[in-house]
Amino acid sequence: MKSGVRALGIAESYRESTSQLAGAVVRASRVVDGFVFGTCTVGGSDATAAVCEMVERLAREDIRYLLVAGVAPAWFNVFDLHELHDRTGLPTVSVTFEASPGLECAIREAFDDPEVVADRLATYRAQPDRRPVTVNDRPVYVRSVGLPDREAADVVRAFTPEGGRPEPLRVARLAARALDDAE
Repeated sequence: MKSGVRALGIAESYRESTSQLAGAVVRASRVVDGFVFGTCTVGGSDATAAVCEMVERLAREDIRYLLVAGVAPAWFNVFDLHELHDRTGLPTVSVTFEASPGLECAIREAFDDPEVVADRLATYRAQPDRRPVTVNDRPVYVRSVGLPDREAADVVRAFTPEGGRPEPLRVARLAARALDDAE
């Protein structure tokens, strides 16, 4: 991958009712060249819209990929990866860092309202399956929309210079935590 290719990584940090979202624009050469911030509701259903709005505010035509940390930020405020791809026009890749049996049981346990549970489960089930990808001898789990599986794995590897966390997500997570601490 050419060193100037850029990805926008989105990560979050939350306490109480609001989640701080941070976006970091990072080149494949590891140069950080932009940030954007937003919020979504803890336990809400506005995370997808918040990320779309962040991408719109950036107004950067040089970003080639959108990477998000997981699919359920802010206490199951589930991302719709298809909608992120459709609304931003960017190939969208979700990366998680631990094996899990999935979120269905956790979503059922987290909410009392059957309509909320049904809505979250419908969004969650509509997402592509997770696929394990080995990055620097570490497993990560990838879902993608707008990219073939092999290319999504190549993107994750290209943006991960060491360890198992792609640089756009690592930098975004640091920024989200710093913003949360500043609040």
